[in-house]
Amino acid sequence: MGLTLAYLGLIVLIPLSATFLKTAQLAWPEIWATITDPRVVASYKLTFGASFLAALVNMFFGLLVAWVLTRYQFPGKRMVDALVDLPFALPTAVAGIALTTIYSTNGLIGKPLSGLGIKVAYTPIGVWVALTFIGLPFVVRTVQPVLEDLDRELEEAAASLGATRWQTFRRVILPMLMPPIITGFTLAFARAVGEYGSVVFISGNMPMKTEITPLLIITKLEQYDYNGATALAVSMLVVSFTLLLLINFLQWWSSHRYNES
Repeated sequence: MGLTLAYLGLIVLIPLSATFLKTAQLAWPEIWATITDPRVVASYKLTFGASFLAALVNMFFGLLVAWVLTRYQFPGKRMVDALVDLPFALPTAVAGIALTTIYSTNGLIGKPLSGLGIKVAYTPIGVWVALTFIGLPFVVRTVQPVLEDLDRELEEAAASLGATRWQTFRRVILPMLMPPIITGFTLAFARAVGEYGSVVFISGNMPMKTEITPLLIITKLEQYDYNGATALAVSMLVVSFTLLLLINFLQWWSSHRYNES
Protein backbone atom coordinates (compact mmCIF):
# COMPACT_ATOMS: atom_id res chain seq x y z
CA MET A 1 0.00 0.00 0.00
CA GLY A 2 2.81 2.40 0.85
CA LEU A 3 4.63 1.74 -2.43
CA THR A 4 1.38 2.18 -4.37
CA LEU A 5 0.55 5.50 -2.71
CA ALA A 6 4.12 6.74 -3.13
CA TYR A 7 4.08 5.84 -6.82
CA LEU A 8 0.72 7.54 -7.41
CA GLY A 9 1.92 10.58 -5.48
CA LEU A 10 5.08 10.95 -7.56
CA ILE A 11 3.47 10.24 -10.93
CA VAL A 12 0.01 11.79 -10.54
CA LEU A 13 -0.63 13.88 -7.43
CA ILE A 14 2.56 15.95 -7.28
CA PRO A 15 2.48 17.02 -10.98
CA LEU A 16 -1.22 17.93 -10.70
CA SER A 17 -0.59 19.84 -7.48
CA ALA A 18 2.26 21.71 -9.15
CA THR A 19 -0.11 22.75 -11.91
CA PHE A 20 -2.58 24.21 -9.44
CA LEU A 21 0.20 25.93 -7.47
CA LYS A 22 1.61 27.49 -10.62
CA THR A 23 -1.83 28.78 -11.58
CA ALA A 24 -2.28 30.23 -8.08
CA GLN A 25 0.51 32.70 -8.83
CA LEU A 26 -1.97 34.57 -11.02
CA ALA A 27 -4.63 36.81 -9.56
CA TRP A 28 -8.20 35.57 -9.98
CA PRO A 29 -9.11 38.28 -12.56
CA GLU A 30 -6.10 37.20 -14.64
CA ILE A 31 -7.10 33.54 -14.42
CA TRP A 32 -10.68 34.35 -15.37
CA ALA A 33 -9.59 36.51 -18.30
CA THR A 34 -7.32 33.71 -19.54
CA ILE A 35 -9.82 30.87 -19.36
CA THR A 36 -12.78 32.90 -20.69
CA ASP A 37 -11.03 34.45 -23.67
CA PRO A 38 -13.30 34.01 -26.74
CA ARG A 39 -10.59 32.06 -28.56
CA VAL A 40 -10.21 29.73 -25.56
CA VAL A 41 -13.96 29.27 -25.16
CA ALA A 42 -14.24 28.31 -28.83
CA SER A 43 -11.50 25.71 -28.29
CA TYR A 44 -13.38 24.35 -25.25
CA LYS A 45 -16.51 23.86 -27.32
CA LEU A 46 -14.64 22.05 -30.08
CA THR A 47 -12.50 19.93 -27.75
CA PHE A 48 -15.23 18.71 -25.42
CA GLY A 49 -17.97 18.63 -28.05
CA ALA A 50 -15.96 16.61 -30.56
CA SER A 51 -14.63 14.35 -27.79
CA PHE A 52 -18.13 13.62 -26.52
CA LEU A 53 -19.50 12.90 -29.99
CA ALA A 54 -16.51 10.70 -30.84
CA ALA A 55 -16.91 8.72 -27.60
CA LEU A 56 -20.63 8.39 -28.25
CA VAL A 57 -20.07 7.01 -31.75
CA ASN A 58 -17.36 4.68 -30.46
CA MET A 59 -19.69 3.45 -27.74
CA PHE A 60 -22.10 2.16 -30.39
CA PHE A 61 -19.65 0.93 -33.02
CA GLY A 62 -17.24 -0.38 -30.38
CA LEU A 63 -20.03 -2.59 -29.05
CA LEU A 64 -20.82 -3.68 -32.62
CA VAL A 65 -17.18 -4.55 -33.38
CA ALA A 66 -16.79 -6.42 -30.08
CA TRP A 67 -20.01 -8.34 -30.78
CA VAL A 68 -18.87 -9.38 -34.27
CA LEU A 69 -15.42 -10.43 -33.04
CA THR A 70 -16.96 -12.45 -30.22
CA ARG A 71 -20.00 -14.05 -31.81
CA TYR A 72 -19.01 -14.61 -35.47
CA GLN A 73 -16.38 -16.61 -37.32
CA PHE A 74 -15.16 -15.25 -40.66
CA PRO A 75 -11.98 -15.24 -42.77
CA GLY A 76 -9.47 -12.68 -41.58
CA LYS A 77 -10.96 -12.43 -38.10
CA ARG A 78 -7.55 -12.42 -36.42
CA MET A 79 -6.39 -9.65 -38.73
CA VAL A 80 -9.43 -7.51 -37.91
CA ASP A 81 -8.91 -8.19 -34.22
CA ALA A 82 -5.30 -7.03 -34.50
CA LEU A 83 -6.26 -3.91 -36.49
CA VAL A 84 -8.46 -2.79 -33.61
CA ASP A 85 -5.30 -2.18 -31.57
CA LEU A 86 -3.62 -0.17 -34.34
CA PRO A 87 -4.48 3.25 -32.81
CA PHE A 88 -2.76 2.08 -29.60
CA ALA A 89 0.53 1.30 -31.36
CA LEU A 90 0.51 3.96 -34.06
CA PRO A 91 2.27 7.23 -33.14
CA THR A 92 -0.29 10.02 -33.00
CA ALA A 93 1.65 12.18 -35.48
CA VAL A 94 1.65 9.31 -37.98
CA ALA A 95 -2.08 8.84 -37.45
CA GLY A 96 -2.67 12.56 -38.03
CA ILE A 97 -0.66 12.61 -41.26
CA ALA A 98 -2.38 9.47 -42.53
CA LEU A 99 -5.87 10.79 -41.76
CA THR A 100 -5.07 14.14 -43.35
CA THR A 101 -3.80 12.44 -46.51
CA ILE A 102 -6.87 10.22 -46.78
CA TYR A 103 -9.47 12.86 -45.97
CA SER A 104 -7.97 15.84 -47.83
CA THR A 105 -9.79 17.11 -50.91
CA ASN A 106 -7.42 15.04 -53.07
CA GLY A 107 -7.40 12.03 -50.77
CA LEU A 108 -8.84 8.57 -51.26
CA ILE A 109 -11.93 9.28 -49.16
CA GLY A 110 -11.89 13.07 -49.08
CA LYS A 111 -12.10 13.47 -52.85
CA PRO A 112 -15.45 11.69 -53.33
CA LEU A 113 -16.77 13.38 -50.18
CA SER A 114 -15.76 16.81 -51.49
CA GLY A 115 -17.68 15.99 -54.66
CA LEU A 116 -20.75 15.67 -52.44
CA GLY A 117 -19.97 19.00 -50.81
CA ILE A 118 -18.56 17.45 -47.62
CA LYS A 119 -15.14 18.69 -46.54
CA VAL A 120 -13.45 16.74 -43.76
CA ALA A 121 -9.83 17.84 -43.47
CA TYR A 122 -9.27 21.26 -41.86
CA THR A 123 -12.79 21.35 -40.47
CA PRO A 124 -14.38 20.35 -37.12
CA ILE A 125 -15.46 17.14 -38.85
CA GLY A 126 -11.79 16.25 -39.28
CA VAL A 127 -11.22 16.75 -35.55
CA TRP A 128 -14.10 14.40 -34.82
CA VAL A 129 -12.74 11.80 -37.26
CA ALA A 130 -9.31 11.85 -35.59
CA LEU A 131 -10.79 11.54 -32.09
CA THR A 132 -13.04 8.69 -33.21
CA PHE A 133 -10.06 6.88 -34.72
CA ILE A 134 -7.97 6.99 -31.54
CA GLY A 135 -10.87 6.15 -29.20
CA LEU A 136 -12.38 3.01 -30.76
CA PRO A 137 -10.01 0.44 -29.16
CA PHE A 138 -10.90 1.60 -25.64
CA VAL A 139 -14.53 0.55 -26.06
CA VAL A 140 -13.81 -2.66 -27.96
CA ARG A 141 -11.19 -3.93 -25.53
CA THR A 142 -13.38 -3.07 -22.54
CA VAL A 143 -16.54 -4.76 -23.82
CA GLN A 144 -15.01 -7.76 -25.60
CA PRO A 145 -13.84 -9.72 -22.50
CA VAL A 146 -17.23 -9.30 -20.85
CA LEU A 147 -18.99 -10.55 -23.97
CA GLU A 148 -16.72 -13.59 -24.10
CA ASP A 149 -17.53 -14.47 -20.48
CA LEU A 150 -21.30 -14.10 -20.80
CA ASP A 151 -23.22 -17.25 -19.98
CA ARG A 152 -25.00 -18.38 -23.15
CA GLU A 153 -27.48 -20.34 -21.02
CA LEU A 154 -29.14 -17.06 -20.03
CA GLU A 155 -29.84 -16.28 -23.67
CA GLU A 156 -31.11 -19.82 -24.28
CA ALA A 157 -33.39 -19.53 -21.26
CA ALA A 158 -34.79 -16.23 -22.53
CA ALA A 159 -35.38 -17.74 -25.97
CA SER A 160 -37.12 -20.78 -24.46
CA LEU A 161 -39.46 -18.43 -22.60
CA GLY A 162 -40.50 -16.82 -25.89
CA ALA A 163 -38.24 -13.78 -26.03
CA THR A 164 -37.19 -12.54 -29.44
CA ARG A 165 -33.53 -11.90 -30.24
CA TRP A 166 -34.03 -8.17 -29.73
CA GLN A 167 -35.80 -8.70 -26.40
CA THR A 168 -33.03 -11.04 -25.26
CA PHE A 169 -30.40 -8.50 -26.17
CA ARG A 170 -32.23 -5.55 -24.60
CA ARG A 171 -33.34 -7.22 -21.38
CA VAL A 172 -30.69 -9.87 -20.74
CA ILE A 173 -27.44 -8.97 -22.49
CA LEU A 174 -27.44 -5.16 -22.53
CA PRO A 175 -27.89 -4.69 -18.75
CA MET A 176 -24.80 -6.85 -18.15
CA LEU A 177 -22.84 -4.92 -20.77
CA MET A 178 -23.76 -1.43 -19.59
CA PRO A 179 -20.96 -1.10 -16.97
CA PRO A 180 -18.16 -2.00 -19.43
CA ILE A 181 -19.80 0.09 -22.16
CA ILE A 182 -19.84 3.15 -19.89
CA THR A 183 -16.27 2.40 -18.84
CA GLY A 184 -15.19 2.24 -22.48
CA PHE A 185 -17.05 5.49 -23.18
CA THR A 186 -15.27 7.15 -20.25
CA LEU A 187 -11.83 5.98 -21.40
CA ALA A 188 -12.49 7.04 -25.01
CA PHE A 189 -13.75 10.44 -23.89
CA ALA A 190 -10.81 11.05 -21.55
CA ARG A 191 -8.35 10.01 -24.26
CA ALA A 192 -9.99 12.29 -26.82
CA VAL A 193 -10.00 15.35 -24.55
CA GLY A 194 -6.22 15.20 -24.17
CA GLU A 195 -5.42 14.20 -27.76
CA TYR A 196 -2.99 16.45 -29.59
CA GLY A 197 -0.76 14.75 -32.17
CA SER A 198 -3.38 13.26 -34.47
CA VAL A 199 -5.61 16.35 -34.38
CA VAL A 200 -3.19 19.18 -35.16
CA PHE A 201 -2.53 17.86 -38.67
CA ILE A 202 -6.10 17.27 -39.81
CA SER A 203 -7.68 20.25 -38.03
CA GLY A 204 -5.72 23.03 -39.73
CA ASN A 205 -5.54 24.85 -36.36
CA MET A 206 -7.65 27.83 -37.43
CA PRO A 207 -8.46 30.09 -34.45
CA MET A 208 -12.14 30.14 -33.45
CA LYS A 209 -12.85 27.30 -35.90
CA THR A 210 -10.64 24.21 -35.67
CA GLU A 211 -8.30 25.03 -32.80
CA ILE A 212 -8.30 22.62 -29.83
CA THR A 213 -7.43 23.55 -26.25
CA PRO A 214 -4.26 21.38 -25.99
CA LEU A 215 -2.85 23.34 -28.95
CA LEU A 216 -3.49 26.63 -27.13
CA ILE A 217 -1.63 25.24 -24.10
CA ILE A 218 1.35 24.35 -26.31
CA THR A 219 1.20 27.80 -27.92
CA LYS A 220 1.34 29.54 -24.53
CA LEU A 221 4.26 27.35 -23.48
CA GLU A 222 6.14 28.30 -26.65
CA GLN A 223 5.48 31.95 -25.76
CA TYR A 224 6.87 31.31 -22.24
CA ASP A 225 3.47 32.12 -20.75
CA TYR A 226 3.68 29.29 -18.21
CA ASN A 227 1.05 30.73 -15.89
CA GLY A 228 -1.42 31.07 -18.74
CA ALA A 229 -0.70 27.54 -19.93
CA THR A 230 -1.23 26.09 -16.45
CA ALA A 231 -4.44 28.12 -16.07
CA LEU A 232 -5.82 26.50 -19.23
CA ALA A 233 -4.59 23.11 -18.02
CA VAL A 234 -6.37 23.55 -14.68
CA SER A 235 -9.60 24.58 -16.39
CA MET A 236 -9.38 21.46 -18.56
CA LEU A 237 -8.73 19.32 -15.47
CA VAL A 238 -11.69 20.73 -13.58
CA VAL A 239 -14.11 20.24 -16.47
CA SER A 240 -12.74 16.76 -17.23
CA PHE A 241 -12.92 15.66 -13.59
CA THR A 242 -16.49 16.92 -13.33
CA LEU A 243 -17.60 15.09 -16.47
CA LEU A 244 -15.77 11.90 -15.46
CA LEU A 245 -17.35 12.07 -12.01
CA LEU A 246 -20.79 12.26 -13.57
CA ILE A 247 -20.00 9.37 -15.92
CA ASN A 248 -18.63 7.25 -13.06
CA PHE A 249 -21.76 7.97 -11.04
CA LEU A 250 -23.83 6.81 -14.01
CA GLN A 251 -21.71 3.66 -14.19
CA TRP A 252 -22.20 3.00 -10.47
CA TRP A 253 -25.93 3.56 -10.80
CA SER A 254 -26.10 1.16 -13.75
CA SER A 255 -24.16 -1.55 -11.88
CA HIS A 256 -26.20 -1.05 -8.72
CA ARG A 257 -29.46 -1.25 -10.64
CA TYR A 258 -28.34 -4.43 -12.43
CA ASN A 259 -27.25 -6.09 -9.17
CA GLU A 260 -30.60 -5.30 -7.58
CA SER A 261 -32.47 -6.78 -10.52
